[in-house]
Amino acid sequence: MSRCIVVVPTYNEAENLPLLVPAVLAQDERLEVLIVDDDSPDGTGKCADDLALANPRVHVLHRPQKQGLGPAYRAGFQRALELGADCLVQMDADFSHPPAMLTVMLEEIEHYDVVAGSRYVEGITVVNWPIERILISYFGNAYVRRVTGLPITDTTGGFRCMRREVLERIGIEHVRANGYAFQIELNYRFARAGARVMEIPFFFSDRRRGTSKLSWRIGFEAIWIAMRLRVADALGLL
Repeated sequence: MSRCIVVVPTYNEAENLPLLVPAVLAQDERLEVLIVDDDSPDGTGKCADDLALANPRVHVLHRPQKQGLGPAYRAGFQRALELGADCLVQMDADFSHPPAMLTVMLEEIEHYDVVAGSRYVEGITVVNWPIERILISYFGNAYVRRVTGLPITDTTGGFRCMRREVLERIGIEHVRANGYAFQIELNYRFARAGARVMEIPFFFSDRRRGTSKLSWRIGFEAIWIAMRLRVADALGLL
């Protein structure tokens, strides 16, 4: 892999972005960053533009309004493919996904189609979450695995490295869900396409700056998406 683009969706991440981007680029010279900003009112878009002006390895995609995580990732993936990426990384802007893990992902992606960071492959590796949120996430993942038959432990995780070929194979434009449900649908389509998936453990640490974008609506969407995927697949409508 000669060129890997890290896609980072942002909304009000002006505090984190100037710290995250240099940390990502420092991990490997093959890494580039694509910031997908949904017209953040806190100046994140301007910060992203400044970072891009200072470093040719930084790219920015501005979107006119907040439309959710799924649409942001779809637009970001498509733009990264247009830029000629050999592989792509999904990564949050709030440091919950440690930049140091990118070197491990780059090593493993030479042998797999998808390398996914997992919070549950070796016990529970989540830091600074209240116990009720950990339990909801853990048993929610168990529910999704039971309904969909997915062979991975962290079906709602959003930290992964993917080969260009596997994204082209599934057709990223077909992934319609949002929020955590986007991660579930992406994993389901990878499994249907026969992708070789490797899970690696990492310590997920809750954000220290900014505010969470998680909502009950996103949580409910993740619950019903599992059944919808199975039914749509059985009817040939996926």
